[in-house]
Amino acid sequence: MAGRTVRRMVRPAFAVAVVMLLAAACATTKGGSSGGGGEKSGKQVIGLLLPETKTTRYEQQDKPNFERKVKELCPSCRVIYANANQDADKQQQQAEAAITNGAKVLVISAVDVKSAAGIVQRAKQAQVSVISYGRLIPSADLDYYVSIDPFKVGQQQGKALLDAMRSAGKSTPSVVMINGSPSDSNAGPYKKGAHNVLDAAGVKVAKEYDTPDWSPDKAQSEMEQAITSVGPTGFDGVYVANDGMASGAIAAMKGHGIKPIPPVTGQDAELAGIQRILAGEQLMTGYQPIKRIAETAAELSVDLVNGKRSDADAIATAKVSNGQKDVPSVLLDTLVVTKDNVKDTVIKDGFLTANQICAGQYRQACQAAHISTS
Repeated sequence: MAGRTVRRMVRPAFAVAVVMLLAAACATTKGGSSGGGGEKSGKQVIGLLLPETKTTRYEQQDKPNFERKVKELCPSCRVIYANANQDADKQQQQAEAAITNGAKVLVISAVDVKSAAGIVQRAKQAQVSVISYGRLIPSADLDYYVSIDPFKVGQQQGKALLDAMRSAGKSTPSVVMINGSPSDSNAGPYKKGAHNVLDAAGVKVAKEYDTPDWSPDKAQSEMEQAITSVGPTGFDGVYVANDGMASGAIAAMKGHGIKPIPPVTGQDAELAGIQRILAGEQLMTGYQPIKRIAETAAELSVDLVNGKRSDADAIATAKVSNGQKDVPSVLLDTLVVTKDNVKDTVIKDGFLTANQICAGQYRQACQAAHISTS
């Protein structure tokens, strides 16, 4: 990604004005209304821009944890929130609206990391600080980056899959790989990390796909194509980059009558993913400390909006190159969650509750895993 330049789209002035007004009307704030406050609303305004809703974490975890931490640290701060629903142009409009409405800091998880460099450039022109959240925006003058190490995540997923296939007696296994969206800067390192483990072990890749938009529906279609191509017994495991897509891959295998389901990886510790793990349909999930990621981004945002950059620098002690600069960063560790440690990870951390996980048909699976509900 280093050395690439991103072209900014030039829009007629009247169109930009209309778009900004429409986007401002759609964005929500911690106070419940974005309004047209601009400078009248004060200078302690933070914009939180998230990429999509297909992955449940953004609405259910990232947003509420970020907003809660901001309120805790800075009761007078205001959060302008918007979700772009996988539309890069819409996210650009939302960023414009946040800046127009007085945001002094933008926290952005980019729909398309390449085109998002234009958002960063626009923010800098307006003297707005930018924190890249979860996905590293390349070739841009970022202030901070908060995320996990995606290469290590891929390695964790690959090792879990390899160990499961070997435990099943597969000495020379083959796999189907369903990777993440090419527009996400983390998708490539996830894939490389998994390949780092699987290739070194001599695992054959029967079929491999890069999946636009992290779409579960597209993942299901890709898995169906793989089964048609190599047959229902032509693979011993399925590497899937996240839980949403794992649901699609598993649905495809069920549709083809494959029993038992071979080991399938995932990530994000989604409720449905944890339930599938307990039911024996999914091998594992990568548990990102989303609460800590959101809280860390909130801490940095509050420091920046209050002019305390030195305090923010003390938090972001790592450095990650985005091709333009070494970005001060916070990189948090991830955990592998399996049937054996659900209770000691996502439940213990309060990420999900036993009552959520063990509802309905999953009650018996919880009992088998010694997970009790209140």
